[in-house]
Parts: sequence; C-alpha cells; structure tokens
Amino acid sequence: MQVVQSIADLRAARAHWPGLAFVPTMGNLHDGHLALVRQAKATGRPVAVSIFVNRLQFAPSEDFERYPRTLEDDLALLAAENVALVFTPTEAEIYPEPQTWRLQPPPALADILEGAFRPGFFIGVATVVLKLFNLVQPELAVFGKKDYQQLLLVTQMCRQLALPIEILPGETVRTEDGLALSSRNRFLSPAERAQAPELQRCLVQLAARLREGAGAIEPLERAGADRLTARGWQIDYVAIRRAADLQPFTTADLADGAPGVILAAARLGSTRLIDNLELPPELRRHASG
Repeated sequence: MQVVQSIADLRAARAHWPGLAFVPTMGNLHDGHLALVRQAKATGRPVAVSIFVNRLQFAPSEDFERYPRTLEDDLALLAAENVALVFTPTEAEIYPEPQTWRLQPPPALADILEGAFRPGFFIGVATVVLKLFNLVQPELAVFGKKDYQQLLLVTQMCRQLALPIEILPGETVRTEDGLALSSRNRFLSPAERAQAPELQRCLVQLAARLREGAGAIEPLERAGADRLTARGWQIDYVAIRRAADLQPFTTADLADGAPGVILAAARLGSTRLIDNLELPPELRRHASG
C-alpha cells in the first residue's frame, strides 16, 4: 500500500495505478467505510482511498475540531484490505490559498433536508469532491447510501459536468440492533446508544404504514417526528421523498410505483444522526394494486 500526502506524489503514484476505483473518506474508518472499499475492490480495479476532513462542509457552529482523527488506525485497516493507494493530504495541501472558487449545486437539491439545516454544506461537499476527482482521476467512485442526498448530488454532478466517473452506491452497514454505522456514534453516551436504533425503527414503521395504505404523506411524517420527540430526540426532519430528486412524495407517486425514500435527521444529546430507508418494491406494488 502506497501512502502519499502531497499532490505531486499523488500524481506520480497514479501513473502506476491506472483505472482506479476511489473511496473518498474523512477518516475515522469503520466497517461501513470498509464495505465501500470492498465494493470498489470487487470491480477488479486497484483501489485509492482519500482521508481528509474537509473544513468547507462544516458550519462555524459544527464539530470540525471535534471530528475524530485516527490516521494510524485508519492506515492499518486499509493495509489489511490491500488498498493500492491512500491520499492523506493536509488542509494546506488541498487549500493552499483561500478556496474562493466553489461549486454551487442546484438549490432544489442542495438547499433542502440536510442543506436546509446545514446551509452551505453541499457547496463544501461538491467543491472538495470535484477537487479530489480532479486529483485522483478515478474511473469510478463508491459513495454510501447512508448519505443519500450526498450520493444523489455527486451522481448528478458527474452526469451534468460530463465527468468520466461512474458512481456506485454502497448499501448502509448497520449494527445488529439496526443503528447505521457512523463516525459520530462514538459520541453517544451509553443511554443514548441504547436509544439510537429508534431512528431506524421509526423509518421502518413509516414504511409499514405506507404499505398498509395509511393515507396522506404529511401526517405520516409528523407522526414519525412525534414518535422520536416522545423518546427524547430533537428533530431536524422526517421526510418521505421521491428517490430521484428528493422532492415531496405524494400518494399518487406511491400508487404510480415511483421510487421513494424516507429520510430523517435528529439529535440525541449533542450527537446528530441521519438515516434513510428506500421504499421496497413490494410496498409500491401493493399500493398500486
């Protein structure tokens, strides 16, 4: 495994690894990240991983300095996966001057859900992802479905900017009790950790109610938020949306078999968790029948 920190060394290393599959990360790796690495390896291409905590996607009030940095442990995990190349740049390497040029995603996608509660977040994400793509120049990249809105944004970015990069979605990896793996899970207290799987259970319940023909969408969303609030969560959103563009999902969409997804973001104490659940095809068939 080759580890490089500078852009010059990365470009020199790339010559030895054509046709890369790329997994961009912010480090503090867990089994969810490693599942993406294994998915990239399964394509038969050499795998490159980046580890970079991107300041541009953190608001001033957010936890940039608190974000866990575990580079030595991360490199050991990647070595065990036989990763070909790891890029571990410093902030000065990625942003040697103020990054005044930034990529502005369409507000209809970037300013809703996560973007509504984290203004500017997706500008930071799109800017750093495009910059990493330009540096690594992979043939494909793997992004997890847990960050569903991010996955959709990056996929659209590549399509509309004609980037020669295939985006592969990676399934969300969960603990036995259903909690989606996240670097922020380590901040949960024991009591909060015991409560955390309730987020996924809420999504499963909403999908079940849709399957049963529960009626209008907005009351279902409110019921999901109320369920979490009653259990001590602070809600940002519980939303049922069209999978293609994250616009509001309707009962007509459900009857027509349009793909949907339920998304949620909420806090336990000081820890913010996100999750989502794609509506299964059998649910749509039932509703349209």
